[in-house]
Amino acid sequence: MPHTPEKKPESLGQAAYRQLQEAIETGVLKPGDRVSVNALADRLAISRTPVREAIAWLETDGLIVHQPYLGRVIAELDHQMVNELYALRFVIEPAAVGMAAKNATDAEIDVLREMLEFERSVLDDPIERERHNRRFHNALYRTAHNRYVISTLRALQTPMILLGPATATNPKRLQDAYAEHAELVECIAAHDTDGARAAMVRHLTGGQRARVSYLLNRQAD
Repeated sequence: MPHTPEKKPESLGQAAYRQLQEAIETGVLKPGDRVSVNALADRLAISRTPVREAIAWLETDGLIVHQPYLGRVIAELDHQMVNELYALRFVIEPAAVGMAAKNATDAEIDVLREMLEFERSVLDDPIERERHNRRFHNALYRTAHNRYVISTLRALQTPMILLGPATATNPKRLQDAYAEHAELVECIAAHDTDGARAAMVRHLTGGQRARVSYLLNRQAD
């Protein structure tokens, strides 16, 4: 019987990194907020050393930057950066779901449908829905069965975290995104490559509008 290596427990630094990344994604830590090792250690109820490790990793990710006179702050995407990110997403993601429509297994399609059911159950909880949205898209990418697509799209997701919960104050967008996810899953289940690509273009178009609107409104405050 083959030996299965035991999964190493998460270190305090890794746990702090994950929690701080989620705090940025859900808007608890907002773009421009100052990053204090002591304050974050108190928030997470851990020592300063793992917090310093987590901050260093977040700096490598580009989620924390150093500004003159302010020190470390949560990074902020401007309008142009958002549009550049979406320009690349419009190239890669329709291709990814086209591959998914060819390659997804019945078991993977069942998982996507289960994830849709969960998404419907959290539409009234924008923060949990935002967390689930990342999980859903990661699962969707995996059905493409292309490691380079997966790694490229995961890299794109990191800067998107800086927008925070863009749909949190837009219930209509939550409903529309759910319907778009459902359409994507049905196209993949039907092995409809052209339909999947077109559905992803519609999904990205709606998402880009919501995120740009969120960004402009936030900058106006």
